[in-house]
Amino acid sequence: MGKLVRDRIPEIIIADGKEPIVRTLNQDEYLKELDIKLNEEVAEYQIDKSIEEMADVLEVLYAICEARGHSIEELEAVRKEKSDVRGAFKNRIYWDGNK
Repeated sequence: MGKLVRDRIPEIIIADGKEPIVRTLNQDEYLKELDIKLNEEVAEYQIDKSIEEMADVLEVLYAICEARGHSIEELEAVRKEKSDVRGAFKNRIYWDGNK
């Protein structure tokens, strides 16, 4: 079973003396595989908690953003607007419901 890999992985495999079997996904396949990759990377972050895993999650989110026709700048603008209106998560507020 294959999986979506970073762009330079085939050349890294070749440099290791192996011959990768690769193909280019169509747009629908790509979007599906990005969602699978996001789940994979989030699961890895949940186990490891490292900054490297955080970077992997962010890389996939950037790819999803662009694959869906948005720019990274647009994503950041929406994030900032939501943060300005609703706040971020810096204050560690946990909601236990209403009285």
